Parts: sequence; C-alpha cells; structure tokens
Amino acid sequence: MSHPLLAASPVVIELDVGWSDMDSFDHVSNLVYLRYFQDARLVYLERTGWLQTKRETGLGPILKSTNATYRKPVKFPDHLWIGVRATDLQPDRVTFEHKVVSRAWDAVACEGLAVVVSYDYRAEAKCPIPDVVGAAIEALERAL
Repeated sequence: MSHPLLAASPVVIELDVGWSDMDSFDHVSNLVYLRYFQDARLVYLERTGWLQTKRETGLGPILKSTNATYRKPVKFPDHLWIGVRATDLQPDRVTFEHKVVSRAWDAVACEGLAVVVSYDYRAEAKCPIPDVVGAAIEALERAL
C-alpha cells in the first residue's frame, strides 16, 4: 500500500518508527532519515537488477552525495511511507528523489536527493551504467 503523496514514486516502502530511531531532542535523528532513504533506494536498485549486476560483474551503484530537507518532526510511534524515484538518468549516474510521509502528520516529513554513480568495483573506477540497468530504470519510471 502506498500513500497519495507518493503517487510519482514507483517504489514505496513502509516502516514503523523505532524507539531507537529517536535522538535526545525527542524526534527521529537526522541521520536516521538517510537510512530510510537508503532502505527505499536499495529496494529500487534491486528491482532494476543493479545489485544483481554488481554481484555478477562487479559493476554496481555507489553513493556520490545525498541531502535531506526536514519538514516535520517525526516521533515514536509513527508509521512512515518512504518513496523513491529517479529524476535524472545520465550515462554514468542517476539522481534519486526521496520523500518520507508520516502517518501522524499525513504530510511529507522529509525529502531529499541522492546521486548514485555507476562504479566498477574490480577496477575501482567510475563506469557507464550497464545498458540493462538503464533500461530497467526507464521501464520502472514509465510504469507509473
């Protein structure tokens, strides 16, 4: 099940806020939001076959940069929907947009971007996104 605010996201995961996700300021730690983004992004990467390609050929994704903008404080207990979509596919990288929607607020609590670069783990160098992965990303985004 998804949330209407994530209608543009082809991949949405759901998580419950854990007590240990909170910091001493009584809300989810800023760092934890990046983990939420990562959890959703890994589901996306698995669906496109990029993680399998890494296992088979050594050509896989590596995070170049990420950021987050915090809109609403999230606290325990809460239920979250985390959506991810590709917004810019380049020959050697893809930019992902992430959104975290809070059940308590019924609103976007956090959003951010992540740039993922295609990386040859055997040569330890950037490389083009494998054609099959690029096609899978385009197909997943078109499926909406």
